[in-house]
Amino acid sequence: MNILKKTTLIGGILALSLGFAATAQDTLTIATETGTQEIMLKVKPPAWSPLPELISGLVFRSKETQSLQADDFGNPGMVFVEQAWESWNTTDGSAGKSCADCHGEPAKMAGVRAVMPKFNKDKGEMWTLEMYINNCRTDRMGADAWKWNSGSMVSMTGLISLQSRGMPMNVAIDGDAAPYWEQGKEMYYSSTGQLELSCANCHEDNYDNYIRADHLSQGQINGFPAYRLKNAKLNSIHNRFKGCIRDTRAETYKEGSPEFIALEVYVASRGNGLSVEGPSVRN
Repeated sequence: MNILKKTTLIGGILALSLGFAATAQDTLTIATETGTQEIMLKVKPPAWSPLPELISGLVFRSKETQSLQADDFGNPGMVFVEQAWESWNTTDGSAGKSCADCHGEPAKMAGVRAVMPKFNKDKGEMWTLEMYINNCRTDRMGADAWKWNSGSMVSMTGLISLQSRGMPMNVAIDGDAAPYWEQGKEMYYSSTGQLELSCANCHEDNYDNYIRADHLSQGQINGFPAYRLKNAKLNSIHNRFKGCIRDTRAETYKEGSPEFIALEVYVASRGNGLSVEGPSVRN
């Protein structure tokens, strides 16, 4: 597809923005069980970022959706976090251990989500939060690994993410992480599928515009796992990657694939400085 046809295609499905990003507040105060918690919705980007400002995906959602995330008692994703609390304290596997036996309270996980994915020096490869969870299950508990998109896994990532809520994302992109970051960056800007669209075409070139009925965000993933009103459950980062690639009418990768791990490193780092929000609420 030549550039003229491609530009015409994109222009044909985009509408003018309603200006959510221009008018939204910079912070959100969340009502919690013990008080309130503030998260940053708009921050200055890293020096290498092509974006003039980093904006949370929540900014591009309706006021009704924003209000759900602003109250833990109204956030439907918290139902799944409650389920993970039970799993955290439940003995499983041949070692007769629970998560709590090694880690204590979930609050001990504060800061973990903010640096994921993280290079595992012992294994010599980049690991996501899901991989660390399954390593605990198989190597320490003697339990079966959870499937990447299983309810148990996504709920547990929700519980662990909640402990870091409000902390700034700080994903490493240098040292051992650099090759993964570079691979993810190349994927982000590569056109795919019959529509020949890249991640950047929507989330960098056209954020704050509409594509059919959807208001395009910057594609930040600091809010994952995210409860989507569309399917009424928590969704993983790689599940969302699959959905975006399918929208370009391309063959997609599997959750947990080396390609998606590299893409997660790059996309997560694009949000460095934004608050961890998970579990967030999205369309």
